[in-house]
Amino acid sequence: MTPDATRSDDATAPGVDLGRGGGTGASLGRGGGVRANTARGGGTGASLGRGGGVRANTARGSGAGASTESARVITSRAGAKAANENFPVALRLLPGRYRRHLTAVYGFARSADDMGDEAPPAERLALLNELEADLGRLYRPGPGGEGPRLPVVRALAPAVARCSIPAQPFLDLIQANRQDQAVTRYHTFDELLGYCRLSANPVGKIVLHVFGVATPGRERLSDLVCTALQLAEHWQDVAEDLRAGRVYLPGKDLAAYGVTETDLAAPSASPQVRALLAFEVRRATDLLDEGARIVGTLRGFARAAVAGYVAGGRAALAAINASDCDVLAATPRPRNRRVAAELIRAYVTGQ
Repeated sequence: MTPDATRSDDATAPGVDLGRGGGTGASLGRGGGVRANTARGGGTGASLGRGGGVRANTARGSGAGASTESARVITSRAGAKAANENFPVALRLLPGRYRRHLTAVYGFARSADDMGDEAPPAERLALLNELEADLGRLYRPGPGGEGPRLPVVRALAPAVARCSIPAQPFLDLIQANRQDQAVTRYHTFDELLGYCRLSANPVGKIVLHVFGVATPGRERLSDLVCTALQLAEHWQDVAEDLRAGRVYLPGKDLAAYGVTETDLAAPSASPQVRALLAFEVRRATDLLDEGARIVGTLRGFARAAVAGYVAGGRAALAAINASDCDVLAATPRPRNRRVAAELIRAYVTGQ
């Protein structure tokens, strides 16, 4: 599933956040796990055109040169963060084999995020190309059996082999970070959903493979959950994103509610901003509730883990509502008791 939204105010909360600085409480990423949002870079770029996405150069080169040392440094840091991650209760209770696989996945996703967010802007695309090239060596060893060069990619090998994880979800996470280098605005909600298909949904597919429960039907439901988690994180972090030069609130929705980017830079949310956020929270909640049916199709550890993601998302969205949708004055975060209650509810009811 997916980063920060579901991050609780208590590090021991049975949340969802595996990553990215916080992650969508139900996220696997952003500073704390394999987030859903895998690319929140800075920099100002062109907005996504109404008709389509950005196709960045996907050349696989850059195996050597200045970017190689940067790649090693970034991936080493990401791997260390993954190894030392203080996973939420629901995930710490998993058997070691699952935690090891999820830690490796987090290390990769965090590496892609850091390359897209924290590396010098001039190096970001080359670094992402290098990461993709190394992933290619994992799935298609070169002559003489040359394998990956980066430790964070080598660490994926056991999970990929034992869980039959396909390459495409990892490639999509890289592509999301490439898109972040060029796209800083989304005109329509559908365009934003297209971004979530790259930045969030791949994580859910990987998690299903880790637990050996991936099916087309579950992947469809997982996509809904992951998209909702990503949206929850975006709605929590409106102010932070704006400071980084990004606006994830769709342009058409801003116009419909009479909200400008100047309004988003205010110290507190105006009535128009609150109304817009309430609308976006309802949309994310509807997606999450529809996707939550995946929990009822699972058993055992897989059920507990996925219920944790759903719980984190619901608690994050509830926290936004509890703040009266003022996401500008402070970032709303769910309390651990709410996450725990949502976890029990999702696990017991299967949705």
